[in-house]
Amino acid sequence: MPEITILGWFHTIIAIIALLAGFYTLAAHKVISLQNKTGQVYLGFTLIAAISALMIYNQGGFGPAHILAILTLFALLAGYLTSKIPRISKVAAYIQAFCYSGTLLFHMLPAITDGLLRLPVHDPILTTFHDPLLRKFYILFVVIFVVGYVLQFLWIKKRALIQ
Repeated sequence: MPEITILGWFHTIIAIIALLAGFYTLAAHKVISLQNKTGQVYLGFTLIAAISALMIYNQGGFGPAHILAILTLFALLAGYLTSKIPRISKVAAYIQAFCYSGTLLFHMLPAITDGLLRLPVHDPILTTFHDPLLRKFYILFVVIFVVGYVLQFLWIKKRALIQ
C-alpha cells in the first residue's frame, strides 16, 4: 500500500469526523437530516470527503473508491433535492433517509478497505483487495444498511401517523 499523502490525511480526518457525526446523528435523531446541527456537520464533512476522494490516485488511476465518491455526491444531491420538490413531499423523508444513510455505507466500504490494508502499520491485516475477509465486511455493511434503513422507514412512518 502506498504511503498516505497530505491529501490522504486531510481526507481521512474529514471522513472520520463525518462518520462520527453521522453515527451520532442516527443514534440521537434516528435519521440524518439538515434539520439538526449534527446532520449538517455530517453532510458537510461527507461532501468534503467525497470531493477530496476524487483527487486521490494512490492506486494508479480511477477506481472503486472514486465510484463510491461519485455515488456519495449523487446521494447527497438527491437527498437534498427531494426536500425541495413539493410533488414528492409525502415520500421525501423516506428517500432522504435512504440517500443520506447510503452515504454512510459509501463511507464505510473504502474505510474498512483502507484500514485493513494499512493497519497495523508494517503488518497490515490484509495484503490484497481480494481477501475474503474484506468481502465479508462489505456484506456485513450492506446488511447493516438495509436493516438500518428498514428501521428508519418504520420510524418515519410511525412519526407520520402520529402527526
